[in-house]
Amino acid sequence: MCYFPEIRTLGTGQLFHRYCFWKMPNRKYADGEVVMGRWPGSVLYYEVQVTSYDDASHLYTVKYKDGTELALKESDIRLQSSFKQRKSQSSSSSPSRRSRSRSRSRSPGRPAKGRRRSSSHSREHKEDKKKIIQETSLAPPKPSENNTRRYNGEPDSTERNDTSSKLLEQQKLKPDVEMERVLDQYSLRSRREEKKKEEIYAEKKIFEAIKTPEKPSSKTKELEFGGRFGTFMLMFFLPATVLYLLLMCKQDDPSLMNFPPLPALESLWETKVFGVFLLWFFFQALFYLLPIGKVVEGLPLSNGRKLQYRINGFYAFLLTAAAIGTLLYFQFELHYLYDHFVQFAVSAAAFSMALSIYLYIRSLKAPEEDLAPGGNSGYLVYDFFTGHELNPRIGSFDLKYFCELRPGLIGWVVINLAMLLAEMKIHNQSMPSLSMILVNSFQLLYVVDALWNEEAVLTTMDITHDGFGFMLAFGDLVWVPFVYSLQAFYLVGHPIAISWPVAAAITILNCIGYYIFRSANSQKNNFRRNPADPKLSYLKVIPTATGKGLLVTGWWGFVRHPNYLGDIIMALAWSLPCGFNHILPYFYVIYFICLLVHREARDEHHCKKKYGLAWERYCQRVPYRIFPYIY
Repeated sequence: MCYFPEIRTLGTGQLFHRYCFWKMPNRKYADGEVVMGRWPGSVLYYEVQVTSYDDASHLYTVKYKDGTELALKESDIRLQSSFKQRKSQSSSSSPSRRSRSRSRSRSPGRPAKGRRRSSSHSREHKEDKKKIIQETSLAPPKPSENNTRRYNGEPDSTERNDTSSKLLEQQKLKPDVEMERVLDQYSLRSRREEKKKEEIYAEKKIFEAIKTPEKPSSKTKELEFGGRFGTFMLMFFLPATVLYLLLMCKQDDPSLMNFPPLPALESLWETKVFGVFLLWFFFQALFYLLPIGKVVEGLPLSNGRKLQYRINGFYAFLLTAAAIGTLLYFQFELHYLYDHFVQFAVSAAAFSMALSIYLYIRSLKAPEEDLAPGGNSGYLVYDFFTGHELNPRIGSFDLKYFCELRPGLIGWVVINLAMLLAEMKIHNQSMPSLSMILVNSFQLLYVVDALWNEEAVLTTMDITHDGFGFMLAFGDLVWVPFVYSLQAFYLVGHPIAISWPVAAAITILNCIGYYIFRSANSQKNNFRRNPADPKLSYLKVIPTATGKGLLVTGWWGFVRHPNYLGDIIMALAWSLPCGFNHILPYFYVIYFICLLVHREARDEHHCKKKYGLAWERYCQRVPYRIFPYIY
């Protein structure tokens, strides 16, 4: 006799697999074995086939009948035999009852007492049902169609006598239907039937919840940047930081301990400068509206809708370059931008604040489906800072998408050019310094790359997740053009001479960073756009319960967030031409590392919450991070 009940229920093939893997205590189920796997987030089990097992993560990769592959823990997998045993045990009665029923029915000549009892009991049950039906026919009708019409002021279609006669006719014609209604209304079913009905209803609800998951709440629960107090302080700290950096660069000794004197308030504002800034902003808006370039669709929103965007940023850059060249040809002095650099930054900050106020006021009337997932907390200060509306538009003019690349990014190149010309004029040089050439060239490549690959911006967190508020408005219009050009502004007042071998080494470093940055971003953007592209067939992914895949080959299989690694290498190459006399030119590198640490932590938290076991498996497959010891 076999003392292992599990073996008795196994087939020959399963028994052979189980025997082969008895000596492997770390693994319970074999490859190819058909078992029952629990669907993630539910209590339902479905028939699956084990395809592989990961010794490091102790996770089984199983395949459902519809082709879905998921990674499950051993506790989420059960044998098919366990389900069959439970079914058989629940359907059969107890042994004592079986023995009693057999002893009563030994004599075939006479009917058993149980049978006579059941027949008389059934007759009594039928008579009770008829009485109940007659009682319910005399009861007042339910508030159905006639009552609804009476409530709406409409006359009844029939009288009460007609209604009662029709009910009696319906009872004669359809007694079974009426019986079902009465049994449901007065709960005359047996407890076993009620229990089965509740189980079937519960399973149906769970299956519907898995098939059509509930729409998550649009309210932002997890606040970033220190919550309400942190965002309130950042609205003052960020403009003060920009002003401090620019005033430091204009000093002869820009060391951190040499705090610059505060200028008079009237010297920080010039109406003419503000007018020039407005002219620049609307000049770029005009280029944005030109019917040139292709029109593409963005990623689907929460309601499934896709917005359309015109890709003409590179054409706007070429038109801007032609306009600047025309001004220089007619002896227009870009030196004016250097002389009033602080006033231009103040004007941009004032405009970004006014734009943020307008964006928040208009977001109050926006439908809930148009609100940003990260800026709908219900707190005024927090939503004002992070952005309440996801994609604010005036007609087809997308304000966030326009500010993301046009005024600030192209303005960054114009500022660098103005610094180059200012250096030549102030120091009486016929050619700009090698350091200034390197800074201008590296950052020009970065801007041109962003405009050439403009379509890739549509898959970034700024477009798909973050709302358009003070954070992005100030960042796009003030922080990018006036802080990212800090190296060029520094070199005007503090020239640095470097040799050609040093310049060549810095150039190689920037090229390495750019190659990593561009190739990693291209892999990510192409995969997000069309995962089924035949050109991406060489990429391996880990499937998730959401239907998306996590890349585990290429740059994304080597390290997490490889594009951040390229960004940091390029940022260092931009600062090295400024020498090592002061730390001020390296502010961009320090700031960028802090920014990427925050972004990587946010991305990891978001992916862990969204992908669950698939993300844990990805982290075991790709254990290396850009910042492994910072958080």
